[in-house]
Amino acid sequence: MGDCCSPTSYSGKHPNKHPCPVNGTDYSEVSVRTIAHHIKEAWAWRATANRYFFCDDPECEVVYFGDDGSIILKSQLRTCVGVKESTGHSPICYCFGLSKADFRNNPATKDYVLAQTNAGVCSCETSNPSGRCCLKDFPKAVL
Repeated sequence: MGDCCSPTSYSGKHPNKHPCPVNGTDYSEVSVRTIAHHIKEAWAWRATANRYFFCDDPECEVVYFGDDGSIILKSQLRTCVGVKESTGHSPICYCFGLSKADFRNNPATKDYVLAQTNAGVCSCETSNPSGRCCLKDFPKAVL
């Protein structure tokens, strides 16, 4: 398992952000492995871009987009993308199946996720559609 929840530095030749073709905002790169974990019928999807990015704008239907202009919409995923949803039952931690409502009802859930992450038990790189640590999706305060 990688060290997905620790800061990393990007050392490639390309910037690790790219503008969404729909809203024009720059977003972070995400791995093909992450996309394959969340897309419906992954066996039928073919990556066409050199690099892919994750759009977290709740108002945008695009979830993933490639540097070749390709897009993957919310409707093409088998996973609910919590940062794009406003309901209390939206996922907040994909590794341990916690929702925004779980956190609101018991803020100690964040401590549990933190402890599991520190123990190296998380799987954020593939479980979280963003490919980033689920702890970043927890609100700063109880909802």
